[in-house]
Amino acid sequence: MPIHRSICRVCHGGCGVLVHVEGDRVVRVKGDPESPISRGWMCVKGIKSPDIANHPDRLKQPLKRTGRRGENRWTEIGWTDALDEISNRIDDLRKTHGPESIALGQGTGRHHYMHVVRFANALGTPNWYEPGLAQCFIPRITVSHLTYGGFVVGDYYGKIRPECIIFWGHNPLVSSADGELAPAVARAMTEDCATIAIDPRRTQTAKRCKAWLAIRPATDAALALAMINVIIGEGLFDKEFVANHTTGFDLLQAHTARHTPQWAEGITWIKAADIVKTARQYALSKPAVLDWGLGLEQNSNSLQTVRAVAILRALTGNLDCPGGDILGMNILKGYPILKDKLPPDASKKRIGGEEFKLLSGWRAYMPSAHIPGLFRAMTDGTPYKIRSLLVFGGNPLLTVANPKKVYEALNALELLCVTDLFMTPTARLADYVLPAAFWTEIDHLQGFPLVAENYVYAQSAITHTGQCRQDEWIMDELSKRLALPGAEMSYKDIYAHQLSPTGLTHAEVAQMGYHTPPHKYKKYMERGFRTPSKKVELFSSVLKRMGLPPLPEYAEPQEGPIGCPELLTEYPYVLITGARSREFFHSEQRQVASLRRLHPHPTCELHPEVAAASGISEGDWTIVSTIRGQARFAAHVTGDIHPQVISVEHGWWFPERGDDPEALWESNANILTAACPPYDPAFGSYRLRGLLCNIKKSQQ
Repeated sequence: MPIHRSICRVCHGGCGVLVHVEGDRVVRVKGDPESPISRGWMCVKGIKSPDIANHPDRLKQPLKRTGRRGENRWTEIGWTDALDEISNRIDDLRKTHGPESIALGQGTGRHHYMHVVRFANALGTPNWYEPGLAQCFIPRITVSHLTYGGFVVGDYYGKIRPECIIFWGHNPLVSSADGELAPAVARAMTEDCATIAIDPRRTQTAKRCKAWLAIRPATDAALALAMINVIIGEGLFDKEFVANHTTGFDLLQAHTARHTPQWAEGITWIKAADIVKTARQYALSKPAVLDWGLGLEQNSNSLQTVRAVAILRALTGNLDCPGGDILGMNILKGYPILKDKLPPDASKKRIGGEEFKLLSGWRAYMPSAHIPGLFRAMTDGTPYKIRSLLVFGGNPLLTVANPKKVYEALNALELLCVTDLFMTPTARLADYVLPAAFWTEIDHLQGFPLVAENYVYAQSAITHTGQCRQDEWIMDELSKRLALPGAEMSYKDIYAHQLSPTGLTHAEVAQMGYHTPPHKYKKYMERGFRTPSKKVELFSSVLKRMGLPPLPEYAEPQEGPIGCPELLTEYPYVLITGARSREFFHSEQRQVASLRRLHPHPTCELHPEVAAASGISEGDWTIVSTIRGQARFAAHVTGDIHPQVISVEHGWWFPERGDDPEALWESNANILTAACPPYDPAFGSYRLRGLLCNIKKSQQ
């Protein structure tokens, strides 16, 4: 039985794997013990890759809609005809209404991520999106660049281990996010390491920590400011690093003088004594990692929240040092996204570009459209009408707030094309559905952790299923038909371009499994930090020029127990959404029986006190409601959550229920969330947590 070395891309993780093949079928996937990060470990969904690859419901042939939208009536069509028809309709729309009337969407962390951005720029549309962006990762990347001049990741791989790790709004033992894999984190969580979790839930990661701070959702900026206050006030900051490698310390000191632990206690639900203890532990432990997650970003104060947390690293000198938070090696050459091919007048038309400079404007790390505005433009035509959407591996009906408005928007389109592995709720509304290749069926090159790129992995297609094609190939074929700039350069050519600094070919790296040079620490000693001042900017000169607060500030959530006390009678609890499980990746894998047996129902977590008051027992079906709507979840009663918080899983739908219209809405967490203002003024982040809610036992 042939065995191939590869990397798993069921999620955005990247565990090294050994793929066992019979004929053209994957029959077994095992962890690769030689992988430098995962070292033989795999999560359950990666292990079950054969069940996904060989699933009888896989899309295997391009489909063209024959009935009305949502009727699930299709005819098979060949690739040539499908691509010809789609490209002709795209061409008509861009000539008649301008390329900005065509939007592109995709799922998070996929192999084709940067190729979608390239395709959008070549097409001339500024309107592409991914459901995270303002809600996930982009604020952390952008703030890292503004503050340190580069993105940082925890050094879980070097010879020196962290003495302290704070997991802030992050559950890496389940998410393995962005190449920062669970096994590497777990290895760093030794008995000698001081581990602290800051999260409303005692997550799987938090359960392994020595301390847990159950924070009120969306108040993280207040906690970070109070920790800064303690570290400066008690003289615990790294005086040599601050004096020689930062700017704005005196201004920060004066700014945070009023942000005492006692002030923060009344906001965050965390005792002042615990805030002081945590600040001291982090400041006095060297080296230390501050491992942050999307829990910091899913609110309307995401820029300032992430900025406040980022500053803690610099105050303590835990930057680019062994065992601390390290700047990336960036082994690969940058992906040629053809930014110069997007006309200047097109970038000015980007939806959200005028309002949200760090998401959609010229200062953005990866300029993209503001999601609420984009879907609103499909129905309202404001500022102009979006007429077409091409989705590559995304499911916005499950992954974007206010999904009933998203449903209305998708139905208003003149052309909707979806590329995916399965017939999702979003695909059911499409005019064309194109069958995507699974990770064992693609050629790929990836630097991990994402953005930092300290390791490079390459994989080659191992198997093939039906007429499934790699997303990049589909975009390349459309580019040729539309005669777009860069169409002569295939995705495989791009891999060679990216690898050129290493002197290696894609085939050579794929055969080796991975490539990594020795890591170089304290790179700033030679060239400074890549900021305007060449130092860590505690006071951000860039934000000041943009008219945004240059020092971090706290803003009380508009919809919360303090902001909306009049709602507390009907909605007495605080909601967080987005809880993940190892069995699924966002809205994917719900049709895989072997995974559903392990996790059959959408769940919500509530404290025993809440359960007793509501007459709810473990496993009961419940109704969770907000001022926007309600959804059903099976109760998990646990002491591992703050008594005033309700947590619900996201991404749930029921493929086994076929045409049942309620299968999409019944347990859709985003019915509860808010896509309306207030938005973060820089990123346009909307509110997926920190909202007021209620829970009751379902009568069904």
